[in-house]
Amino acid sequence: MITSLTVLLFVVCMLLGACVGTLSGLLGIGGGLVVVPALTFLLPVFGIAPTVVMPIALATSLATIVLTSSASAWRHFRLGNVHLEAVKALVPGMMLGGILGAGLADRLPHDWLPRLFGVIVLAMALQMSLNRRPYRARPLPHWLRLSFAGTLIGTLSSLAGIGGGSFTVPYLHWRGVSMHQAIGSASAGGAVLALGGMVSFVWLGWRQTEPLPALSVGYLYLPALLGVVSTSVWMTRVGAQLAVRLPTAQIKRIFAVFLVIVGVSMLLK
Repeated sequence: MITSLTVLLFVVCMLLGACVGTLSGLLGIGGGLVVVPALTFLLPVFGIAPTVVMPIALATSLATIVLTSSASAWRHFRLGNVHLEAVKALVPGMMLGGILGAGLADRLPHDWLPRLFGVIVLAMALQMSLNRRPYRARPLPHWLRLSFAGTLIGTLSSLAGIGGGSFTVPYLHWRGVSMHQAIGSASAGGAVLALGGMVSFVWLGWRQTEPLPALSVGYLYLPALLGVVSTSVWMTRVGAQLAVRLPTAQIKRIFAVFLVIVGVSMLLK
């Protein structure tokens, strides 16, 4: 049943989606760093039971990432900003990690997840800020090492309902991939990672016994999903164009500041 509250939530999520799409194109993130904190605040306001807010926020975030990251990756691919060798090695592990992370998230106490994520994000921001080593292109490590890294990235990202760009971008840049290609590659990998996590959360939602809101598919909440993607997919064009125009050093500063803000906000929840 569609109520006035549902329609209002849809409109608010459209505004949220515009912000998500721009950040996805600019920083290579799927938007979960914005969507998850926003939904954990919004959903209780619109009458969703607190006991299911976190898994619904994670599942819905991952579903938006599938579409937003796919759009962002396509735009970066057309701009020549996707490192195909890195993506091919990372993607199988990221898909597996996405499935494993969703299973762990369903078993861990829900109040652990924001704090765990906040600590990881702050550590990444510190690494990004202190890494003064100039970019130097060099061969990537063996595909097995990349695949293992992809699995770890996928697991941590699915636990937090994000597309993995916050982990993939600094990792690839550390491995000698240019910042612009790291961002484009993170978008491509994030779409696959999020698909695995989303499917797992839908299945886990069907199996649990607590009542879910109307218009839900498992833990996936359709009004929030449709509101976010209705604007986010189109706004990735703006972010991708900004990523090409801005110098690497400026993108790194923006990325580090963004991670600090999100990490602190999750720790304070």
